[in-house]
Amino acid sequence: MTGRIIIEDLRPRTPTGRYPAKAAVGEGVPLSATIFKEGHDVLAAQVTLVPTGPQGPNGVKRRVELGQSQAAPLTLVNPGLDRWEVVVTPEVLGLHHFVVEAWTDRQGTWAKKTKAKVDADQDISVEIAEGIALFESRDSDDPALRAALAGLKEGLVALALVTPLPGPQGAPDLTASEPNTLWVDRARALFSAWYELFPRSYGGFKGAEERIPAVAGMGFDVLYLPPVHPIGVTERKGPDNTLGAGVDDPGSPWAIGNSDGGHTAIDPGLGTFDDFSHLLATAAEYGLEVALDYALQCSPDHPWVHEHPEWFHHRPDGSIAYAENPPKKYQDIYPINFWPGDDADRIALWEACKDILDFWLGKGVAIFRVDNPHTKPVAFWEWLIGSVRAEHPEVIFLAEAFTRPPVMAKLAEVGFSQSYTYFTWRTEQEGPDGLRAYLEELTGDLADFMRPNFWPNTPDILSGPLRNGPPAAFAGRLVLAATLSPSWGMYSGFELCENEPASPANEEYRHSEKYEIRTRNFDQPGSLAPLAASINAIRRKHPALQRLRLTEFHKTDNPLVVAYSKISDDGGDVMLMVVNLDPYLPQWSILDLDLAVLGLPASEPYSAVDELSGETFTWVGNHPFVRLEPWVRVAHVLHLPDARPPLPGTAPAAEAP
Repeated sequence: MTGRIIIEDLRPRTPTGRYPAKAAVGEGVPLSATIFKEGHDVLAAQVTLVPTGPQGPNGVKRRVELGQSQAAPLTLVNPGLDRWEVVVTPEVLGLHHFVVEAWTDRQGTWAKKTKAKVDADQDISVEIAEGIALFESRDSDDPALRAALAGLKEGLVALALVTPLPGPQGAPDLTASEPNTLWVDRARALFSAWYELFPRSYGGFKGAEERIPAVAGMGFDVLYLPPVHPIGVTERKGPDNTLGAGVDDPGSPWAIGNSDGGHTAIDPGLGTFDDFSHLLATAAEYGLEVALDYALQCSPDHPWVHEHPEWFHHRPDGSIAYAENPPKKYQDIYPINFWPGDDADRIALWEACKDILDFWLGKGVAIFRVDNPHTKPVAFWEWLIGSVRAEHPEVIFLAEAFTRPPVMAKLAEVGFSQSYTYFTWRTEQEGPDGLRAYLEELTGDLADFMRPNFWPNTPDILSGPLRNGPPAAFAGRLVLAATLSPSWGMYSGFELCENEPASPANEEYRHSEKYEIRTRNFDQPGSLAPLAASINAIRRKHPALQRLRLTEFHKTDNPLVVAYSKISDDGGDVMLMVVNLDPYLPQWSILDLDLAVLGLPASEPYSAVDELSGETFTWVGNHPFVRLEPWVRVAHVLHLPDARPPLPGTAPAAEAP
């Protein structure tokens, strides 16, 4: 039945409400609801957040220490829409439940009626009697309540009007919402900087290990390795995805498996498991965590092809079908049939896929970049991620889902920690409105359950201004990716401004590292490594850049100049970014800053400290002038130390008591 008080549209939530929304340890999470009842009574509400730690699939207990429940009062932040909100900060990993309770605030209702009569110079003797009964109903030693009661008995109401009675004690219409769920990840699921490299281009794990100090020096905290498994020989691809590989061609790492093993084996050319363990240990010494590729596909030589042919798609002639995405053909890869006709076969296959993750978790890996998850059933991911997290709530899954928006969102809803996005293609050709519209989408309701990870390039994608582009194009995309999203990444070679596409019509790289060894001189002049290091250091310094939700775009009078701000959970850190979207020509603009959002004075001077250059600008008002020359600098990354923005979950000033 409908309760006396209506509590609906609780957030955060996923579209269906069947799956937990997402948060991270230490993240300020806005919990909100629409709350109202009939009449004009004043309401009060609170939320209780409970770390539940229930059993996972197969009765497995979650390996996580349960924290204390949090109870916090909600504030009416939008009276016209009856919208209430509070910001809570989860403290432990794992599943949480939250329930919103609302009740008639008897003191608030009494104070509202009494004040109205006082203002109208009407008799309040009845109200005084009601107030005495109300305060006497609370058997409290609170000095404030006792003082208010004493004043009422003397016929004085001023103190009682502003002394709230805590909690819903005795409220006859106390109403609770249905429980909602929240999955809390470790902080790296929200805030991370990824760097991708192919170990074989460095001679294997030992050579890649020598690159770790430089990667850490650029400020990255996740080192992502493409598949490290044995590579198939049958139909192995040659340079630029050609057929007929030569004897020395290494093939694509995504063509997994040969006589040396499959997904739980290491390509002998990369080294041994001891070498891999040493790589992980060295990375940890430098503050890096290693992420592995989880690619559920096989080469024709994978042991599964011979041991479990029922796990693959078959042509009418009985042969196994290779992967195709017409007109592209991947003769070196067999896709897996995740829903074979026999349930026993499906269960065995799914368990085998989980065994792969369990194996690498046992080796010390807790972050996985998942290859093409949108080509596998959503039900499989729901089961797999839930099963793994039942024992390992610390695991992070990044979905490489360059696919349709509903599919991408569904994968996030059922459990993926992060997702690649369309940022790779959001360029200056769309103008700032393209970026703005996309960020408003990502920071709206999607932020309840989908975390973006912005990559300006990948081994598969060289797009937009990067194609034959100048260094300023790479610098601009770096700044945008790293300051728009709390998680971002770049594929090795980006810092060297590698810009040669496979062809005018092909967005891949020429001489793609997917099919051949690439040797690079990272000491060459003009590297963007110092810029990456500066940006990542600024991100670590400023909490505002570690959050997604509180992002706001500001108007400019030049479509090739984009301006946006980010605010920390507590409002104590405010950053303003201004970026030139033209990598060839200087651009200038008069900004139109929303000073109310930023919490800046309308007529007093305020400081803007450029964290990239060290300069401090003194501005007055909302129309500062900026000029950005791409060969000198592509962006301002400004700290606004004088900003005092309104905090989330607080009532607007006009509504404050």
